[in-house]
Amino acid sequence: MSTPQDFKQAPHKLLAIPGPIEVSDEVLFANAHPSMSHVSPDFVPVFGDCIRMTREVLYTKDAQPFLIAGSGTLGWDQVAANLVEPGENALVLHSGYFGDSFQDCLETYGAKVDQIKAEIGAAVSQEEIERALKTKKYKVLTFTHVDTSTAVLSNAKAIAETVRRVSPDTLVVLDGVCAVASEEIQIDAWGIDVVISASQKGLGTPPGLSIVVASQKAIKVFESRATPVTSYYASWKKWLPVMKAYEAGSPAYFATPPVNLIYAFHTSLTAITKSSPSLEERFKLHKAAAQRIRDTATELGLKQLPFDPAFAANGMTAIYYPDGIGAPDLLPRLAQKGVVAAGGLHTSIKDKYFRIGHMGVTAVDGQRGDIEKIVNSLRQSLAEAQASKL
Repeated sequence: MSTPQDFKQAPHKLLAIPGPIEVSDEVLFANAHPSMSHVSPDFVPVFGDCIRMTREVLYTKDAQPFLIAGSGTLGWDQVAANLVEPGENALVLHSGYFGDSFQDCLETYGAKVDQIKAEIGAAVSQEEIERALKTKKYKVLTFTHVDTSTAVLSNAKAIAETVRRVSPDTLVVLDGVCAVASEEIQIDAWGIDVVISASQKGLGTPPGLSIVVASQKAIKVFESRATPVTSYYASWKKWLPVMKAYEAGSPAYFATPPVNLIYAFHTSLTAITKSSPSLEERFKLHKAAAQRIRDTATELGLKQLPFDPAFAANGMTAIYYPDGIGAPDLLPRLAQKGVVAAGGLHTSIKDKYFRIGHMGVTAVDGQRGDIEKIVNSLRQSLAEAQASKL
C-alpha cells in the first residue's frame, strides 16, 4: 500500500502558469483518498478543520468560510446573488480582464454597476475611489486583489480604509482567486467583508473548490435582505447551515461536497498554517521568488506589465515580449525545456505579453529548484528565439 512518504507524482513539465499551479506530492496523494461518504464520521472533522484553517490563512476570528464545489467564478455568483439585491448599486474597480467579468456577473443578477478603470499596468487610485463613493450609495465595492490578466496588485488595506472612511456601509469585496496564500490578506484588521478564492492557485490544491469567506457584517447584510436570494446553487440560505454543521462536528446536506478535493485541501492548508515555513515566511518567499523572476526579466531587457513595483503581484509576473518576438517564438521553446508558461489574457494587449506563475510549492520549496528552472529556461529560450530572427 502506498504511503505519502513513498508517493511521487509522475514526471511532467513544470506548470508555471498563474493557476492551476504545481501541487506537492502530499496534496496529490491526499486527492487519491479512497472514495468516502460526505456524511462519514471520518470526513466530517476533515471538512470542519478546512473551514477553521481557511480562517487562519486570512487572519480572521469569526468570518464565515463557504467551501463549495465549483471554480473561483462561483464566488462572483455568491456575492451577486446573496449580497446585492436587484437594482442596487455596485462599484467595480478595474485593473484587468477580471473586473469586466465581475461586472458582467453582477449585472446578470440585476445590479446597477459603475466601473473605475485603471490604466493597463496600474491599479485604481484612492482618490478616484473616494470621488466615486461620494457620488452615490454603493451596496458593494469589488476589486481584484491580483488581476491574473495583468499581474497588477491592488492595495487591499488602503482600499478598505478608504471605503470605511467615506462610505462605511458599503461592503468591501476582494476577489483573491490569484492572491490568497501568496499575498497577505487580513480580513479583521483591514475591514474586508468578502474574500473570494479558489483551490488551484496559492492554496496549492487541484482545481474544483470555490472558497468564499464572508465577514459577520456581510452575513448580517445577507440575512436582512428584502428580496429572495437570486440563485439556487449559490444561495447562502442553503449553504450556511451546511458549513455551520460541519464545523460543529455533524454532517449536513444540500449538495455533495468534492470529498477527495477536501482531503487534498486539508493537506495543503495543514502545510500552510501548521508547518514550517510560517504563513508570514511564505509571503516573504513569494516576494523573493517574484523578485528573482523580475530581476532576470530586467537583466534580459524585458519590460514588465505593471509599471510600478508597488503594483506588482508576488505570485505571478507579466512580461512584454521584446520587439520582433511573439508567443509562437517563446512559449513553445519554454515548453521544450519543460516549463509551461501562459500567453496574454488582457484583450487589448493579448499578443504583446506572457505570464509566469510562481505560487505555492514553486515559490516556497526551494529544494524543488522550480524558480531556477524557470529563470534558466527563460534565458535560453529568449536567446534561441532572438537568434532565430537573425
